[in-house]
Amino acid sequence: MSQKGRGHVRDRTTKLGTFDVTSLVVGSIIGADVYVATAIGARLVGPASLVVWVLAGAMAMTIALCFAYCVMMLPKVGGPYAYVRAAVNPFVGFLVGWGLLLAEWFSLAVFPVAFTQYFLSLVPGIDELGKALLKGVFIAIILVTNLVGVKTAGRVNDALTIAKLTPLLLIVVGGIAFLGLQPGTFASNLSPFVTGDLSAFGRALVLIFWAYAGFELSTLPTDEVERPGKTIPRAIVIGMLIVIAFYLFTNLVVMGAVGGVALGVSTSPLIDAAHAMFGAPILLTNAVVIVVGVGALLSITGADESGTVGTSRLAYAMSIDGLLPEAFSRSHSRFKTPYLGLIVLCLTAYVASLLGGLTDLISSAVFLLALVYFVTCISTILLERKHPRVSRELKGKRVIPVVGAFFSLVLMGLVNPLLIGISLILLAIGVPVYVFFSPRHELQDLKAAFWSAEAISRRAYAEGGRFLAYPLRMIERFTRREP
Repeated sequence: MSQKGRGHVRDRTTKLGTFDVTSLVVGSIIGADVYVATAIGARLVGPASLVVWVLAGAMAMTIALCFAYCVMMLPKVGGPYAYVRAAVNPFVGFLVGWGLLLAEWFSLAVFPVAFTQYFLSLVPGIDELGKALLKGVFIAIILVTNLVGVKTAGRVNDALTIAKLTPLLLIVVGGIAFLGLQPGTFASNLSPFVTGDLSAFGRALVLIFWAYAGFELSTLPTDEVERPGKTIPRAIVIGMLIVIAFYLFTNLVVMGAVGGVALGVSTSPLIDAAHAMFGAPILLTNAVVIVVGVGALLSITGADESGTVGTSRLAYAMSIDGLLPEAFSRSHSRFKTPYLGLIVLCLTAYVASLLGGLTDLISSAVFLLALVYFVTCISTILLERKHPRVSRELKGKRVIPVVGAFFSLVLMGLVNPLLIGISLILLAIGVPVYVFFSPRHELQDLKAAFWSAEAISRRAYAEGGRFLAYPLRMIERFTRREP
């Protein structure tokens, strides 16, 4: 969900291949979620959360394929609200876009909470007022960075990419060493394997699924992709398998080093894992903990920065389509950024971070995402009837939207009823926004620029080099180096 500037952008005449789209899938999903969600599953079901990570990934892969089919049938536009609007009507399309905007907004509010938890692990003893101020400083950094401009934010994140990846590399290497040196302790930390009931398993599924979200904003028009009918589904499957493998292995080594019980009460799981893996000498332990802690803070900040870019971009796209007030597409005279939309998103996300806990914010985001996914999966079936040529290409794959819709319903049903009620109230607030404030006419010039081939390629390239996708981009550069 990021749009970070790069000094180099691929040749516009070159279409994206499987490697490129795979990088886009990986980059749009993996951010700092692993720093947040690693301990959540262990708290609910113990080491059995490893199974939940695989199941959640399979569900996300199925739903992502539905989005791929939608973009094949509507190759010139992107976004769930655009698919639903074409399949049903503009109002339902708006509600889906509004629901997605709320879900992304809830996700933005998660990271100030996570940032504060990791900061407290390094600097303990901060009181409640201090925590509120710390969240405020965090949001202020995100807001100012995005107001100044996406390119500036992108250069900063590029410079810190290695710093963000280093802690994960340390955890992986430390986990492998821990397994080799203390296999008995590693195995005992995975026992008992299941510590929660079926209800806890369901709650863990909802919370862990959040780590796989992001693909809904990464779809590309098919004319940007080489042989899209094969490339896009193949890249989604490969990309999701990479993400699942990364999440599974990271959680396995952290679980094996820390143990399910200790991990379940952790607010900074990767720092606790560093303590366990690098237990001696003390100087080495302290150094690694500082590296992991600072890396976590940088990663969480970068994730919220890129998430804010993606969310503001969604609000901007809906505004130029006439679905939100024009203020959301009004650009700053100097920085050319949608400043009003950014201010509204950041300030309200700050309030949400003060009022909601980590799990409540994530659960609310997942409920709204699942609602968007459900309607999009149904729209895939409806769009097939309107596009018989593409429908023939998808013959034999029509079960996927049905399964995706079922998975979405399961996720919605597993969320706490109180949080469902709050989410539906927020969704209903969108109705007067649409009826009384939305102009319902497209801003043609802005829309043409936003969906131009150059703009789409720039966003795709930026997403394809983000966080864990960065090593993939380096591999691509090496393998495609010109003689």
